[in-house]
Parts: sequence; structure tokens; C-alpha cells
Amino acid sequence: MDKIQKLAIGSIFIGAIVFALKFAAYYLTGSIALYSDALESTINMVTAVAALMAVRFSAQPADKNHPYGHHKAEYFSAVLEGVLIIVAALMILHEAYSGLMRPRVLDMPLTGLGVNALATFVNAVWSWILIKNGRRMRSPALAADGHHLLTDVYTSVGVLAGLLLVPLTGWQWLDPAMAALVAVNILWSGWGLMKESIGGLMDQAVPEETLARVREVIAVNAEGAIEAHDLRTRHAGRVIFIDFHLVVPGAMSVTDAHDICDRIERALKAEVSHALITIHVEPDEKAKHAGIVVLS
Repeated sequence: MDKIQKLAIGSIFIGAIVFALKFAAYYLTGSIALYSDALESTINMVTAVAALMAVRFSAQPADKNHPYGHHKAEYFSAVLEGVLIIVAALMILHEAYSGLMRPRVLDMPLTGLGVNALATFVNAVWSWILIKNGRRMRSPALAADGHHLLTDVYTSVGVLAGLLLVPLTGWQWLDPAMAALVAVNILWSGWGLMKESIGGLMDQAVPEETLARVREVIAVNAEGAIEAHDLRTRHAGRVIFIDFHLVVPGAMSVTDAHDICDRIERALKAEVSHALITIHVEPDEKAKHAGIVVLS
């Protein structure tokens, strides 16, 4: 079991702990805002399970039916997470509306807020771990889970700050109002996750800074060739696909052209981890005099 799968399993256990704490906070206070916070934690657990399943499936090697691997499975997990976040937000808005129509007095607010603050701290630490490792290992599922938890942290801090004012001011409407704000923030988070994941499913190109590094590596390591053109990139989970045409002198032997390709591939894989590279070699009459100029 690799580190990504261990972190995905850890998210399930952390989610269960945080949910128990947040539900206890809601039980102690009867707060709709804390109920909304607890409800989001149930979504965290469901999506953590989905992320684990996606990570394990995406780690499977390529097979006859999936010759390019199973890397995109992680994007389906992130899309599912976005959908569930939106569903949770709509449920919270319904509860917030009921609370605004019939405000209620909160019980033991400070005790409940203290329990919720502990859950928020646990979420903050774990979200930082997931985002850091998700970016380093290029795992969309882990990164999405981490960003979702970070959104949960922000909303929890806002809820805590707002509810602290309830016993001080006596404004009971602040509780459902904070719940509504949580729901709006969750909706925005869900949309962002779905938009990013759909980009991966649609074979979106790598970021401009990564593309610039790829172009530079090709230019520096293609000595003996004439030019490289029609460079294309896409990413699928942890894997980045790179393909381009390499123009070489027509009289060059297959062996020499192959050596240039091997040199470029080694340099690209050293610069861009988990890269899968396809190079189409062409004779000099195919030169477009555009694209990547080889640096001699």
C-alpha cells in the first residue's frame, strides 16, 4: 500500500473523529450553524471513502482495456465530492430558512463551541497534510479532499466567531444566518472542485510554467535534431502525457535519431515526474520552422 492510499484511509478515520466532535457540539447547543458544520463532516467521510476507492483504482497498472492506465479515476472522486458538497449546502439552506422563521435559544453555547473548536483544529492540521502531499504526489483526489477540509475549517472559524456573539448580544437570528453563510461558501467550494476535475477529464493541458519547463528541456537536450513542433500535453491524475514531433536530418540513421529521443526522454522524466512521453521522428523536409528551436 503506497502513501497516497494510507493518507486516504487516514482521512476516513479523521473524518469520523471530527464528525463525532461536531455532532456533540450540535447536541450540546441545538445550533443550526453547528448542525450545518456537522452535516458537512458527514460529506467529508463519504468523500474520503470515495477518494480511497479512486486512489486504489487509479494505481492499477495499464491493461488491455485501459492501455493508458486508470489515472483519471481520481477525477471522478473529485467530481462526486463536488456534487455531494452542493447537496449538503442545499440541505443546510433549508435548515437555515427554518431557523430564521422560528429562532431558538441556544443551550450551553460556550461548551459546544469549545468542542467544535477542537474539531476545527483537527481538520486544519489534516487538511494541511492532505494538500501538501496531494500536490507533491500529484493526486487530485487527495488535493480535493484537503481543499474541501480547508473550506470546512474556514467556515467553522466563521461559525464560531458568529455564535460567540449570540450569548453576548441575544441575537438568536445570528445562528441560522451563519448557517446560511456556511451553505453559500460550501456551494462555491463544490463548484470549484467540479470545475477543476472536469478540466482533468477533458484532457486539459499542463500549467504554463510546466509547459515552459518542458519546452526548455527539449530545446537543450535535442542536439543533433533540427526542431521540435506540435508539442501537446495533458494530465491525468499523477501522470503527465507529453507528445511532439522531432525533425532530424534526412540522412541521419535510425540509431542516432533514437539516441536523441532517449536523451530527451531521460531529461524530461528527470524534470517532470510521472511523465509519459511520445516522440514522432520526421525528416528535415517536414520542418515547419516553428515551435521549439534546438539549442546547439
